[in-house]
Amino acid sequence: MTGVPTTGLGALAAPLGGLLRERGETVAVAESAAGGLISAALLAVPGASAYFLGGGVIYTQAARRALLGVDDAAVTGIRSASEPYALLKARAVRQRLGATWGVSETGAAGPTGNRYGDAAGHACIAVAGPVERVLTLETGDADRGANMQRFARAALELLDACVRSAGARG
Repeated sequence: MTGVPTTGLGALAAPLGGLLRERGETVAVAESAAGGLISAALLAVPGASAYFLGGGVIYTQAARRALLGVDDAAVTGIRSASEPYALLKARAVRQRLGATWGVSETGAAGPTGNRYGDAAGHACIAVAGPVERVLTLETGDADRGANMQRFARAALELLDACVRSAGARG
C-alpha cells in the first residue's frame, strides 16, 4: 500500500482498512479532541472509499445536534467526555451514515482540562457495531498534540480489536 506511512497512525490504519475492505464493512467517525486525526488516518489508506462513509469533528453542542441528529433530550443526564456520551456518539454516527461500525472519541486534549473536571489527557472512546466497547484513556500529559495522537491511536486500536473480535465470532 503505497502512500500510507508504515509508522504511527498509518501503521494501524492500513491493515484495519484492508480488513474492512475485505469484509465489505464500513465505518463512520465522530471525534472531538482528536480533531480529525482518526478520520485522516483511515482516509490515508488507498481504497478508503470502499469502507469510510464519513465523519465529523463533533466539538460543540451545535455540531452534535446538526451533524449527528442527537437532540438535547437524548443527552439528559449524560455528561460530555464520558463513556456513555462516547457510546451515544458512536451509535449515532453509525446509524446516521448506515455504517457497519461507528467510532467516537470525546475528551480534553490540553493543555488544560475541560469544564467537566477532567484533566488534560482524558478521553473516552467507543465503538458501536456488531461488537460494542468503550474505554477511558488518561495520558497524564498536557501536550495537546501528543494527546490528539494518543486519542486517535487508541480509537484505531479499539476499532481494530472490535472488528477482529466480530470476525472471530462469525
